[in-house]
Amino acid sequence: QVHFVESGGGLVQPGGSLRLSCSTSESSISAYHVGWYRQSPGNQRAVVATISTHGSDLYVTSVKGRFTISRDNTKVYLQMNSLQPEDTGVYYCNTDPPKGPLWGKGTQVTVSS
Repeated sequence: QVHFVESGGGLVQPGGSLRLSCSTSESSISAYHVGWYRQSPGNQRAVVATISTHGSDLYVTSVKGRFTISRDNTKVYLQMNSLQPEDTGVYYCNTDPPKGPLWGKGTQVTVSS
């Protein structure tokens, strides 16, 4: 069954950067509107940024100016700059809006000094 696959997470100091990548296990990601979602400790999973099949992007207020979502024919990316401890969490990608069976394992991002 098709699901999304995330990579690129890690441990970074406040002010640092990471680039997350998202692909699909089988079909072409270019067919989907895609979102990046974050589940922070103690919180529900919530959208962070979305990108349409045509490249139109949207961001939640807390990451505007720091995160950039982009895509090519095979992957969707999330460039995260000026990372802060509150950005810590497991990052997932999925369709926008998300579909339950497509969730992957996510990639852990930890921002800590």
